[in-house]
Amino acid sequence: MRICFLLKVRPDRVQEYRDRHALVWPELQEALRETGWKNYSLFLRQDGMLVGYLEAEDFARSRAAMKQYSVNARWQSEMAPFFESLEKGGADDNMEALQEVFHLD
Repeated sequence: MRICFLLKVRPDRVQEYRDRHALVWPELQEALRETGWKNYSLFLRQDGMLVGYLEAEDFARSRAAMKQYSVNARWQSEMAPFFESLEKGGADDNMEALQEVFHLD
């Protein structure tokens, strides 16, 4: 299953967000792999619009599995101040999948 989602990074924190993601903790990367996140990419516009793309067999199960990792809780806590309008929890809790309307294989 292909997943795409949008989030909004605060414009005044865009460069710091980029810098932090240039050094994503190896322990977090391993947790993502272990919980089924594949081909995970983030794309960031200068105004803070963040587009995420990943593939997972079961996105809900993969997100729930990440909550079992303390490294994810630490990362989510550190990243939360970068985002505008998180309705609940951290960024992981606000990744609402967009509906795919076309795919060219």
